[in-house]
Amino acid sequence: MASPGTRPFVRMNGAGNDFVVVNALETPFTPTAEQARAIADRETGQGCDQLIAIEPPGPGERRADAFMRVWNADGGQVETCGNALRCVGWLLMESTGKDSVVIDTLGGPTTATRAGPHQVRVDMGKPALDWTEIPLAEAMDTRGIELQVGPIDAPILHTPGAVSMGNPHVVFFTDRQDDAFVRGSGSLVEHHPLFPEGVNVGFANVLAPDRIRLRVWERGAGLTKACGTGACAALVATARRGLTGRHAVIEADGGELRIDWDEATGHVFMTGPVEIEGTGTLRQ
Repeated sequence: MASPGTRPFVRMNGAGNDFVVVNALETPFTPTAEQARAIADRETGQGCDQLIAIEPPGPGERRADAFMRVWNADGGQVETCGNALRCVGWLLMESTGKDSVVIDTLGGPTTATRAGPHQVRVDMGKPALDWTEIPLAEAMDTRGIELQVGPIDAPILHTPGAVSMGNPHVVFFTDRQDDAFVRGSGSLVEHHPLFPEGVNVGFANVLAPDRIRLRVWERGAGLTKACGTGACAALVATARRGLTGRHAVIEADGGELRIDWDEATGHVFMTGPVEIEGTGTLRQ
């Protein structure tokens, strides 16, 4: 990795989900897992939910304007991040003057479009709903998988929906959303053997057919103020159970996201805010 003391970054957030974003379009940025953890550390580093690098698109990705690489706070690389896609999309649109850009990720390409002042709409693609695509360790109906937290005869949580939005999600339908409960249950389920790649854990309280209060324990990042792919997964999971329609506002700790599951294309669209908090130089 280039000397951390000479590497500029932009600090951004999408509905409170915060990022350290590094421009690697011309100079490669290849932190080790240990370096990524150090940057994300809120006490001794810059502090963020995810570390993001904007890289050139690969030779087989000619449609893409850039490639977005994501490290969670634990230093592990993950497939994608919905809120980061909006932030990176906004940066690319501002720098190019375009109103729409294509961003490739390990989870596949995504199109980001201007949706108003500091508002970006992202086409998150079709949700993957088969158990092999989540992935799960065994065959199950992903509308309500066989998983529970608590005693067998009186579980606290049970029968969540499972969805992949380029990364794995499990969504519990509950009004129990206090910090201790989300941390305890989320950290337990994240590494459950049913999920060979780990899983993001959503706690969705359906307030109305078009409104959901959501908290998410993110795989490798913990409890965050918002999770874009988690918001998409929550809408898909609740709609599949008949708890909501295909369009809803998701209330996260850091703000609101509008999620639309288009019936014609099957694609999920996420619209929400982006904010630049400041700039700095990486140090370790």
